[in-house]
Amino acid sequence: MTQQGTIAIGRMDGPAAAKAEDAFRLIYAEAFAEPPYNETEDDVAAAFRRFPFQTRRHAFRAALARTGDGDPVGVAYGFPLSPDTGWWDELTVPVAGEMRREDGHRTFGLMELAVRGPWRGQGIARRLHETLLDGIEAERVLLNVHPASKAASAAYQAWGYRKVGEARPWGTGADLHDVMLLDLR
Repeated sequence: MTQQGTIAIGRMDGPAAAKAEDAFRLIYAEAFAEPPYNETEDDVAAAFRRFPFQTRRHAFRAALARTGDGDPVGVAYGFPLSPDTGWWDELTVPVAGEMRREDGHRTFGLMELAVRGPWRGQGIARRLHETLLDGIEAERVLLNVHPASKAASAAYQAWGYRKVGEARPWGTGADLHDVMLLDLR
């Protein structure tokens, strides 16, 4: 099933995203309930306990896609990684010091990118990605993707991302994820 009609994508700062949390939660819960993620209501609740703190991060930005009727269909959000980020510490094999050097501006961390099932395959994820990254001053973008999510992995590769390692984000019980990097310069 595909949904027809105009999809509007708007960029938001942290305060605007915080006000739209219900839309973000709806998209996240629906998209990540599917395999290979299989996230439960408890997983969604945990993710959205972090969300208010994330929206207050320096230079947080988001992109939200809605139908002409205002139904939320897709989301992307992230922020620049701080000098003391733990992201690089989660890799199963350490990377060189120069790769992991952060200064609060160098790397934009793409925390989430999701599109609800009925709206996939229409280029909405690409538009969300482009809207989110338009005008950022970072040198690169970093993200984690579940390797069993073939469509997401293929999209990221098509957009220029390359795998730089593997990590178990959010603790030792998490599935192994591919860590991917997009050079912007």
